[in-house]
Amino acid sequence: MNPENPFGVALQLGRQQAYVDSYDASLLQPIARDLCRQSLAQQDFVGCDIWTAYELSWLDATGKPQVAVAEFVVPASSSHLIESKSFKYYLNSLNQTRFADRAALQALLLHDLSVAAGAPVTLSFLPNDFYRQADDIGAQLVDDLPLDTNIYAPDASLLLTGDAAVMDEQVLCSHLLKSNCPVTGQPDWASVWVGYTGAQILPASLLAYIVSFRQHQDFHENCVEQMYVDIWQRCAPQTLWVYARYTRRGGLDINPFRSSYERAAPVVRGFRQ
Repeated sequence: MNPENPFGVALQLGRQQAYVDSYDASLLQPIARDLCRQSLAQQDFVGCDIWTAYELSWLDATGKPQVAVAEFVVPASSSHLIESKSFKYYLNSLNQTRFADRAALQALLLHDLSVAAGAPVTLSFLPNDFYRQADDIGAQLVDDLPLDTNIYAPDASLLLTGDAAVMDEQVLCSHLLKSNCPVTGQPDWASVWVGYTGAQILPASLLAYIVSFRQHQDFHENCVEQMYVDIWQRCAPQTLWVYARYTRRGGLDINPFRSSYERAAPVVRGFRQ
């Protein structure tokens, strides 16, 4: 038996692997619990493995991204555990996959994970408004607006304003920002706030613009700066600030803030952060 792989399986952990964003159940890698428990003198216990997926995302039937925080429970009595990196790759494979509704997604997840674990896995979605409660700056959420799109590369022409003679002051917010790391190709997830004064930025157009970053490869900081410049040039606000809070990776998160005037970044932290 390979001392670097005591479980006798071809683990992908630590290996370079292409990022797959279309559904692929074969990415899941089960490991027999009996192999893991060989050295245990006592095994008369019960319990479960609770997984929290903070970066679950898919497309609805119209191509509009959806995000959720999901909790998966795998019984300790299952024949297999699921190797963590393979679990992450599997969930990422849903990013560009369309589902008729959340029930269809849930059914697929429960089937695939239960097969991999060798026992029924349970799944619960935490409601989106669970983390909206952190929005203490009076932001208008744009995520519930309808969107029919297939544009997943940044497109400033999606940004539209209303009557230029009507001045507005508001903060718009979306939890649907996703871009990809230019080094690894892995997805980066964020909530983004846009605060401005000037002609109204049409909320639906801002949603479409934010979603257009979905397959864009760039660093967090550069994505926010591109958003700032595109909105400034396209919408010509009097004042503008853009703030993105990205989910943590390796225990660290990056939260770029750019503004047309001196001010502190809003004190806000989303549930996924």
